[in-house]
Amino acid sequence: MGNELELINRLKTEHTKEQAFKELLSLYKERLYWHVRHIVKSHDDTDDVLQNTFIKVYRNIQTFKGDSKLFSWMYRIATNESITHLNKNAKRLQISNEEAQGLAINNLESDVYFEGNEIQLKLQQAIATLPQKQQLVFNMKYFEELKYADMSEILDTSEGALKASYHIAVKKIEAYLTKD
Repeated sequence: MGNELELINRLKTEHTKEQAFKELLSLYKERLYWHVRHIVKSHDDTDDVLQNTFIKVYRNIQTFKGDSKLFSWMYRIATNESITHLNKNAKRLQISNEEAQGLAINNLESDVYFEGNEIQLKLQQAIATLPQKQQLVFNMKYFEELKYADMSEILDTSEGALKASYHIAVKKIEAYLTKD
């Protein structure tokens, strides 16, 4: 935590901000990439959302009060940016969020950056059938192996509610994967 405090101070200081931001990028870019990627699905969209996320982090670091971990704060921004992106896409295409998700899953099959096999594709399809909050919780727990305490900070939801959400999500996914 000491290192984080020092990094935050350097991010908030004009003459050390650029260098500190480069460090921040190298520390978190990959983790945030996969977090966003699990939500928006496409590599290109992920790049756009990630860029917006880091711009927001850079612009708003002065307002970061430190009442959560820096990582949680950035995850929250990335999550919100991802959801905003999904909503904008759905609106632009004049379809529901669910339909937009379905479209994203279909595009995964032709995405050159998607390295998954048929089983992973089926898992992504199963995840897409969940309500947004359950998708977030499932992805954060299953793929990113985040602790409930961290997820609670990011999503501003109690650990108990998150555990219940995850449990329900797993049951729904199992049901989806075992049907037919």
